[in-house]
Amino acid sequence: MLKGIDPLIGPDLLMTLRAMGHGDEIAIVDANYPADAHARRLVRMDGHSAPAILDAVLSLMPLDAVVEEAAFRPCAHGDCGRLEKVFVEFAEVIARREPGFRLVPIPGEPFYDRVRAAYAIIASGERRLYGNIILRKGVIQPEGASA
Repeated sequence: MLKGIDPLIGPDLLMTLRAMGHGDEIAIVDANYPADAHARRLVRMDGHSAPAILDAVLSLMPLDAVVEEAAFRPCAHGDCGRLEKVFVEFAEVIARREPGFRLVPIPGEPFYDRVRAAYAIIASGERRLYGNIILRKGVIQPEGASA
């Protein structure tokens, strides 16, 4: 345990987040996702929900403010307008931790291609279908600098 770090974040995830650079992406995927097969780097967090992991990650990692969009979700059942409860929970976490960012839907295979290309994948215990999200890492501004 460390001061100021969510206890959900273990040493493997802490190392992964710290090693990521500006613009790198990390995906949090549900329990049904083939994370082992698709990950370049895999952090297992079985037993934890995807929104709880998202909250822990965003407690440490900024989203990328240089690009227009930095948080992505899949389209449920081929319908990008369909809002699953897990998407609403993701959006609530983002609004609390990184105000001003929206959760952008990406249809089908392009979403999964982006997960496969991510710097790392976190395999959650999320049992709800489509409980997946991709985050693009931003920067920490130098002391005294404005965003």
